[in-house]
Amino acid sequence: MADMVQFVFVSNYINHHQIPFCNAMYELLKGDFVFIQTEPMEEERIRMGWQSGVSLPYLKLYYEEEKVCRELMDSAGLVFFGGTDEESYIVERLQAGKPVIRYSERLYKTGQWKAVSPRGLMKKYNDHTKYRKKDVYLMCAGAYVASDFHIVRAYPNKMLTWGYFPATKQYDVDKLLSEKGYRSNGAEAPAQNTTVPHILWAARFLDWKHPELALQTAKWLKDKGFAFHMDIIGGGEEEPMVKHLYEEYQLGDVVTLQGFKTPDEVRSFMERADIYLMTSDRNEGWGAVVNEAMNSGCAVVGNHMVGAVPYLIHHGENGFIYKDSCKNDLFAFVEKLLEDEALRKSMGKKAYETITKEWNARTAAKRLAAFCVKNGFLSKESVSREVFEECRDYLGVEGLYFESGPISAAPILPEHCYKRLSAEWRVK
Repeated sequence: MADMVQFVFVSNYINHHQIPFCNAMYELLKGDFVFIQTEPMEEERIRMGWQSGVSLPYLKLYYEEEKVCRELMDSAGLVFFGGTDEESYIVERLQAGKPVIRYSERLYKTGQWKAVSPRGLMKKYNDHTKYRKKDVYLMCAGAYVASDFHIVRAYPNKMLTWGYFPATKQYDVDKLLSEKGYRSNGAEAPAQNTTVPHILWAARFLDWKHPELALQTAKWLKDKGFAFHMDIIGGGEEEPMVKHLYEEYQLGDVVTLQGFKTPDEVRSFMERADIYLMTSDRNEGWGAVVNEAMNSGCAVVGNHMVGAVPYLIHHGENGFIYKDSCKNDLFAFVEKLLEDEALRKSMGKKAYETITKEWNARTAAKRLAAFCVKNGFLSKESVSREVFEECRDYLGVEGLYFESGPISAAPILPEHCYKRLSAEWRVK
């Protein structure tokens, strides 16, 4: 018989985007925390430098300790569930009316028109809608998740903002910003005329991540005579296309194709970059590189359909949001940043503050722990004093949600919301 644990996190596997949050929960719950990994990590992701997490003190592997993991999921005060489509892990708990907090990316990444499928609607009803009046809440890991679940009438007034929380680094932000730029001579402290604005794109070369847009942006800027350098990090199935465009556009003097880099190496590039391009389309459920680039003081120019973008970027303040499929808007925003160094620095500093002050793993963990105490899912005694000190105002008033950031009310954000994102409306 497994010892009872208050908080059990169940997901397909643990990775470097989840470990900071899990570490914070383990500490804030005074060790009363278990992560159950339901399947081995794919070899491709391990080769890319993703951490397997096998030495973490709170990690349990379902495929090695099935009975123990089943007992933990049944007896826990709360199960936090997501990252796997297999419902069998929690169906008995749901049927018994025990508290569950789910987190999810989009239901309809390829189009909300798929909601008309009778078979799909029946599955969504069985997995989600039938529990709408139970102690089941949804953490929306992306700005359009609430809209998708609203279509199937699941979790009314019980959907909260969430995301992924990669490691947050603390910098002397003014020093970080002062050292940005591409140094053509490799000097540690180059003269002003040896540094040009540095643009970065980093992802796998997949069609829906659109590496071609980075190359087209570089061609646009080069043809207009801008001084800059762009690094493109990654590889994959679209690599022949990338290399073809690189040669066709004659970008060898302004673009370097860096190949695959480890997550730590990518962060090093972000620390030197002024501008980060996030060109994925609607298939990018979240996009943790947005967190990382903002934490590194980059001014991010991101597609409005990327899940993280409406939650993290306030258009014109800490980055720019361009309308999906409108590449000329992407070019124009990058051009504006190249023309205005003060704007680049201002946006980079505000982006850094967005992550370090609110959208980070420790803040998310404290708020989630406070939410669980407030709703009776965890006992006060099981939670660190830090939770009560940091979340005193929230715990002292009525209402489920924080005003902004993680654990705030998730808005029903329509896909065709670009004008609202780029004008008067914000997800704070």
